[in-house]
Amino acid sequence: MADQKATVASGTDPNGQGLRQRNVPGTPVTVPVQQVEVDEKKIHGKKQQSPVLEFLDEWEFIIAPIIFTALAFFTRLYKIGLSPIVTWDEAHFGKFGSHYIKRELFFDVHPPLGKILVGLSGVLAGYNGSFEFKSGETYPEELNYTFMRAFNAFWGILCIPLAYFTARELNLKRPAVWLVTLMVLCENSYTTISRFILLDSMLLFGTVATVFCWSKFHRQQQYSFDPEWFFWLFMTGLSLGFVCSIKLVGLFVTALVGLYTIEDLWNKFGNTKMPITTLTAHVGARVVGLIVVPFLVYLFSFALHFAILTRSGPGDAQMSSLFQANLEGSEIGRNSPLEVAIGSKVTLKNMGYGGGLLHSHVQTYPEGSNQQQVTCYHHKDANNEWWFYPNRHDADFNPEEEPRFIGDGSVVRLIHTQTGRNLHSHDIAAPVTKSHKEVSSYGNLTVGDEKDHWQIEVVSDVASRDRSRVRTLTTGFRLKHPSMGCYLRAGNVNLPQWGFKQIEVTCDKTNNPRDTFTHWNIEAHTNEKLPPGDPGKYKSPFFHDFIHLNVAMMTSNNALVPDPDKQDDLASQWWQWPILNVGLRMCGWDDKIVKYFLLGNPFIYWASTLSLGVVGLVTVWYILRWQRGFRDLSQEEIDQIHYSGLYPILGWFLHYLPFVVMARVTYVHHYYPALYFAILTLGFLVDFMVRTQKKAIQYAVYGTLYTIIIGLYIFFMPICWGMTGPNKQYSYMKWFDTWRMTD
Repeated sequence: MADQKATVASGTDPNGQGLRQRNVPGTPVTVPVQQVEVDEKKIHGKKQQSPVLEFLDEWEFIIAPIIFTALAFFTRLYKIGLSPIVTWDEAHFGKFGSHYIKRELFFDVHPPLGKILVGLSGVLAGYNGSFEFKSGETYPEELNYTFMRAFNAFWGILCIPLAYFTARELNLKRPAVWLVTLMVLCENSYTTISRFILLDSMLLFGTVATVFCWSKFHRQQQYSFDPEWFFWLFMTGLSLGFVCSIKLVGLFVTALVGLYTIEDLWNKFGNTKMPITTLTAHVGARVVGLIVVPFLVYLFSFALHFAILTRSGPGDAQMSSLFQANLEGSEIGRNSPLEVAIGSKVTLKNMGYGGGLLHSHVQTYPEGSNQQQVTCYHHKDANNEWWFYPNRHDADFNPEEEPRFIGDGSVVRLIHTQTGRNLHSHDIAAPVTKSHKEVSSYGNLTVGDEKDHWQIEVVSDVASRDRSRVRTLTTGFRLKHPSMGCYLRAGNVNLPQWGFKQIEVTCDKTNNPRDTFTHWNIEAHTNEKLPPGDPGKYKSPFFHDFIHLNVAMMTSNNALVPDPDKQDDLASQWWQWPILNVGLRMCGWDDKIVKYFLLGNPFIYWASTLSLGVVGLVTVWYILRWQRGFRDLSQEEIDQIHYSGLYPILGWFLHYLPFVVMARVTYVHHYYPALYFAILTLGFLVDFMVRTQKKAIQYAVYGTLYTIIIGLYIFFMPICWGMTGPNKQYSYMKWFDTWRMTD
């Protein structure tokens, strides 16, 4: 591959044909290309091509992607507004777009860029953000949902020309390039998923764009530090930042580029002729291009998120108390007393990244003490409220007395306002983190003991150096259990279903003052005896908010595990995806509505899955023969297998295996990025097997493949464009019982 590019650069291959032809051993490299073409025509007895054919051949790299892209526009946009109801996850992402338009803070497990783009599509469509996007509900006339869907379809359309140019950069011959492009174009699941207000088309675009930029950068390896080399390095980093800012699945293609970079730098490290300064420059360029640039893009998406969402909304509780206090319309800090005293009713916010509000409810632990559960919870309700009350050795609380302020060293009780029970700990192992002690709610105002006591240790205060008072929002403190010497902690460990997947609260004997999961602050504060203050004038640092939100995203994502008590008919398992064992109903299945079924092109799925194993076996075969002394392949062919065959397989594994090992609930669309790498693998395999065959065989093979792919795509087209009328008329597409199209 590198030798071919060198030939082009030296001017010996002005028509670019060397990029698509295998080198013939023994052919003099100094012979002009034009002379070779004449000789070959004489040898094969071919007639001179007509000017039209020569024109089409010369400009194929422009004409072909234009044609494929035009077909993509048609297949992705035709009848895109046929169904006027909120379909599948449009209920989520359309609603998130509404929050951006209304500038209301919300929380989701995915990074913000894709949802910002959904909001942008709403703005461009003239939408005011008032629709609630309830699943199955009809869109109002004033909401141009067709435009919003078309905006998302645009990202799916862009995947087709990118797939074409990626296959070219992977040095596949022209028929194989068309094959790869056709498979992306005629993949029914790609068509369907691109036609709704979802993030999947953007995620797929980001993945395809990253692979394209990586392949362009790889072809520049002989021209290190040239402007084009820097450009494609930067574009690869930009694509990585984009795809990671849509969904964290983008980290998988980031890992692919990272492994390629490690291999590339390792090879350069082994080149003893390369000066250390040049090697250092290579490392530095990749650190900037492939780490700093993607991180800055990712960071920028969150800066946009915080800049747009300036009003209080349903996601407030996921953020720090100081962040909430600066939101328009937030009650946090508004007219709350500044200093906390005995008799104050408060909510306590954990200051660890992703921390929630201290919470209790009437349900009890199923084992251990069997006492009332204490958890951390991100949603605001009355079960998050606690009273500060004197310890059992001090005088009882008298509402008529002068306020007794709370500060560093104060020993208090925290009484749950809804149940009247004391925050309590004892020498019983915590339910999940067994090395810690269980925390429960126990007793009442009169029933209890010293294990209801908690000593305040002030850690910091952004408003004052005075530690004699605990202040609303600004004071960070720890709660030490004097009897056992442990600290109240909420470390983002989720309880099982009996604890409603809420965060486990424990008492940790490890005395680590820097452990922010043992830090707490007062968020909401009510006390009629104290004058109102304005603690909300202090702002939370951006990087703190950035890290806090990312931890909350990952914690919530890990909590999305299957519920054994609830049947999810839409969920599927990892083993079902590569063999197309199951599809997904995207809406209700009533005869009166337009129905969509998320299912792939059977041939593309089955053939691409098979190709993964075949390419692996072929590689092992050549390795075994090489070990036995056979030299079947040239260095160019070895590189072709390495970068055009094995790297797509690696990309497939990186996008597929995480869903095998993760415990979260999964759906068929989680396989779509991996499917793209399987398509590239199949394209490579066909190209590798037939590129040296006679033209007649090549025509027969590719003609058959094109016909099958297009034929099956058209056969299953109703599931993409929408099935109308009775379900039974589409029974011809139900090849397997697991394809629930008609029942």
